Amino acid sequence: MIRTILAALAVLVAFALPGLAEGSRYGQQKVVYHINGDGGEGGKAYAGALNNVQNHINALGVENLEVRIVMHGNGVGLLKAAKENEKLQTQIGSLKSQNVVFNVCNNTLVGRKIDYENDLYDVWEQDIVPSGVAEIAYLQTQGFVYVKP
Repeated sequence: MIRTILAALAVLVAFALPGLAEGSRYGQQKVVYHINGDGGEGGKAYAGALNNVQNHINALGVENLEVRIVMHGNGVGLLKAAKENEKLQTQIGSLKSQNVVFNVCNNTLVGRKIDYENDLYDVWEQDIVPSGVAEIAYLQTQGFVYVKP
């Protein structure tokens, strides 16, 4: 009887182990990435920030992570740069396909006279939030952890 129970337990453990991916160490997470800086030459800083997000997804698994990227001020330059930068376009598309949400600050759009439909890459009306800073604070009250790449 004990051997049967131990054998059954061994089978259960064997089937459960593949499901214990790296993400199980970190559990479920909700994260807001804050981008408000200049992208640097060729958008390298923006690409680096997007790499951080991808590495985060790789560590936890897309099913264990809810990510928002909130851009305001100079950070909106990420989506301006992506209009001409295929690497950034690919990174953004890949992250969006993994359920990453990109939010753009309306205050920045208005203040800098940016037309999101023509000046930014792949931005839709539902991506725009009234205030980038207020959105970050709101998301933190909703359990999102703040990350500044």
